[in-house]
Amino acid sequence: MRRHIPGLHSREQNHDRPLDGFFLVRIDQAFYRWHPEKPFLSLRFVVIEPQSVATRTFSGRLYCTERALWKLNWFLRDFGYDPELLGQDQIDERALHNLQGVLRTSLVTFNGRSYQNLDAFAPSQAWEECSIEPRSSDDLQPHTD
Repeated sequence: MRRHIPGLHSREQNHDRPLDGFFLVRIDQAFYRWHPEKPFLSLRFVVIEPQSVATRTFSGRLYCTERALWKLNWFLRDFGYDPELLGQDQIDERALHNLQGVLRTSLVTFNGRSYQNLDAFAPSQAWEECSIEPRSSDDLQPHTD
């Protein structure tokens, strides 16, 4: 069986750099993973924007514990998950495929291992607003006139 692996022929090594910041992404794969203490939704994303990292993939998790349901709900709503399924407390892995949204990520190191943390979410329509970066550090300082 043949498998298509995007970027396999590329000699660029910038794909090793972890992604950190805001990205417009598409869900490529989603799997529910049961664990006795911390069940989670394992997600693989494909970057759409910014163009400098377009087509890169990365994975992340959203936990399904009672304490973490608020974050899973936020993610599902902002990525346009079916409200009827959400209202019935159901996750359909196939319904998650190809949903798009804005994701803020950061790199977290825990016990010597690095993980891609999913920090915040927004609907894909908010990409233009989220992608605007300040021109200089002066833009971050409050102005006192």
